[in-house]
Amino acid sequence: MATLPDPSATGAALITGASSGIGEHIAREFVRRGHRVVLVARRADRLAELAGTFGDRARVLPADLSNPSERAALPDRVAEMGLTVEVLVNNAGVANLGSVARVDVDAELRLIEVDVAAVVDLCTRFLPAMVARGRGAVLNVASVGAFGPVPWQASYGAAKAFVLSYTEAMREELRGTGVTAAVVCPGPVRTGFGAAAGIPDEDAEKLLPSFLWEQPETVARTAVDGLDRGRRVIVPGMPNRVAATLNRLAPRWILLPMLGRSHPGRTQR
Repeated sequence: MATLPDPSATGAALITGASSGIGEHIAREFVRRGHRVVLVARRADRLAELAGTFGDRARVLPADLSNPSERAALPDRVAEMGLTVEVLVNNAGVANLGSVARVDVDAELRLIEVDVAAVVDLCTRFLPAMVARGRGAVLNVASVGAFGPVPWQASYGAAKAFVLSYTEAMREELRGTGVTAAVVCPGPVRTGFGAAAGIPDEDAEKLLPSFLWEQPETVARTAVDGLDRGRRVIVPGMPNRVAATLNRLAPRWILLPMLGRSHPGRTQR
């Protein structure tokens, strides 16, 4: 199985959701390994600030990945920079909190656009050129929640399950092409991501054991290491690997009530 392409003068890793959290640290990890990076997110000011710390190894492409036309424009925008995407990292994501009966429909559809449609869109746009060159890699970011349903975040858990299944199937299709794919499934990470969905880290930490939590830089390093070593599914941290196994194998009649009772979204009926 192929591993990461070597750094080159015109090759780059394109990283979505690169303005903060896991995406920012994945970008830092690629730069540390000598790669050029193309940083994609909505927050142009934050992207520019981050790129400034990378010198001439970073380029910025502000884009709203919930907008299909902005996604479609990315390959041409990268080509105009004189760069080739040799590594694609689909990290951008959003999460909603609450029951299906009460959550905002527009927020749910935006989640599907960013967490599902954007992954499919960018993979199908950038993979053909990788296969034609016989080198490249894709890293998709899912979640430990991908291994089972997530009550009170039903769309998020289902979206991440899609990313897991999609990446595993795509990896098998790529066998023998010189291109590889992997999916990283973090447990809880201290990034502030949950706060945007209404679950501040301090509230989540009251419900989730401290040994499950990881730092974003640890997740990023584990993810890129796993991709480089040809791993298929990467779950950072032994406690989260155990949780992922239990989530996948536990009978649903036991698992679902337990998850439903412990999730902070249960108050938003």
